[in-house]
Amino acid sequence: MGEWSFLSSLLDKVQSHSTVIGKVWLSVLFIFRIMVLGAGAEKVWSDEQSKMICNTKQPGCKNVCYDHAFPISHIRFWVLQIIFVSTPTLIYLGHVFHVIHKENKIREYMKTHANEIVKLPKYSDDKGHVKIKGNLLGSYMTSIAFRIVLEIAFIVGQYYLYGFVMDPRIVCSRAPCPFTVECYMSRPTEKTIFIIFMLVVSCISLLFNVAEIFYLVCCRSSRRRSKTVPSAITIHPHFGSESLIKN
Repeated sequence: MGEWSFLSSLLDKVQSHSTVIGKVWLSVLFIFRIMVLGAGAEKVWSDEQSKMICNTKQPGCKNVCYDHAFPISHIRFWVLQIIFVSTPTLIYLGHVFHVIHKENKIREYMKTHANEIVKLPKYSDDKGHVKIKGNLLGSYMTSIAFRIVLEIAFIVGQYYLYGFVMDPRIVCSRAPCPFTVECYMSRPTEKTIFIIFMLVVSCISLLFNVAEIFYLVCCRSSRRRSKTVPSAITIHPHFGSESLIKN
């Protein structure tokens, strides 16, 4: 898990600048993807090529058959998926850091030039907490949209590369194999369980991203309605004897 520590620390910083649904998404990403991938999946796939058995001893045939069946290893595919899906969030984090740094400079300038009229910071407070609105809201929603597209792309890519079930038998007829060779994978059922588990986590992550988009849109529309609807003023007419004029 040491190689994931840097990415995990960055994603941990994003939590304080995300919505409630975004925090849950980050927890799903860290616990059910990074930890499971580092703790269990790597051990399951450590023998995928070394323990593969083919019905020929032709040198190089097993390597060619493995490359034909798996253009990229499942582990490396999931690592790429985590990195690509996390990248839009890290770009948003960079935008947040830029906004905080810019508005901290404004606060320092206001301390030394108290008599001048300066545009007040509107995205962050003195403690470094930000409000997701304006440009930050646009950046946040853009990052979620890219996450949705990447999640769908990796799910579809996994289906077209090797499906969602580990086939124990691999049929290969590429050179230098002397004939149509049959190879057999080790622990196909265990590998299938991990494949389905990672697929379910991807779908859950996708649902959280879609739900967060709807959540932000609803929050923004409710804020707009509260600004546009004028407050009702109740007028109570007073009828007294002195207000009545008799002709």
